[in-house]
Amino acid sequence: METIERARRGEVEVILTPNRIVPRNWFGELAGARVLGLASGGGQQVPVLAAAGGQVTSFDNSDEQLARDREVARRDGLSVLFEQGDMMDLSRFDPQSFDLVFNPVSTIFVPDVERVWQEVRRVLKPGGRLLTGVMNPAFYMFDHDAIEAGAEPVVKFQLPFDDTRHLDKQGLDKRIAAQEHLEFSHTLDSLIGGLLRSGFVLRDFYEDNWSDEATPLNKFMKVSFAMLAEAV
Repeated sequence: METIERARRGEVEVILTPNRIVPRNWFGELAGARVLGLASGGGQQVPVLAAAGGQVTSFDNSDEQLARDREVARRDGLSVLFEQGDMMDLSRFDPQSFDLVFNPVSTIFVPDVERVWQEVRRVLKPGGRLLTGVMNPAFYMFDHDAIEAGAEPVVKFQLPFDDTRHLDKQGLDKRIAAQEHLEFSHTLDSLIGGLLRSGFVLRDFYEDNWSDEATPLNKFMKVSFAMLAEAV
């Protein structure tokens, strides 16, 4: 509730990566801006952007994540539109439908990140902004199931990582049975180069830690980074 009230006063506090608050100047003018919360469900970011005056559409592939956005929006009297779908297909939206796309770390759940960039560029007006958080590709060189079981971090996988190719059948079946999302790392060429080739210029960039409890790799590397890109 306090975060929502601060957002109504223009104090926007949301994250694209695990910890670091997005700089306020990344958003530009939010009052009246057409905002797409892309794979941003969960009741944390979308309601804040709506409270700050954005005309927000929450687009997510998860019923549960959208339900959380609905719950918070209802609680705080916020106007938000809701759409369910795959971030690689934004065809339901007209070209240049949005001024800003807000995308916290989530492209790890799609096999083709460049397709996401292309779709986002199509629905953004010229001069529109993409704020996106991504995992450091190097994070996926390690066997995180083994690390969680107590093993030391050891490089195991060749990049780019792909659950469908790198996990053995037992590991893949276990993940599917648990209804866990499959994950995909991406190359820096697709994450940054693909963004530029899709019609963006990169305006700002920062890295972020996670926590030692979340991953022992936090002691050795920045596990994620965020980008501010402008549609040209």
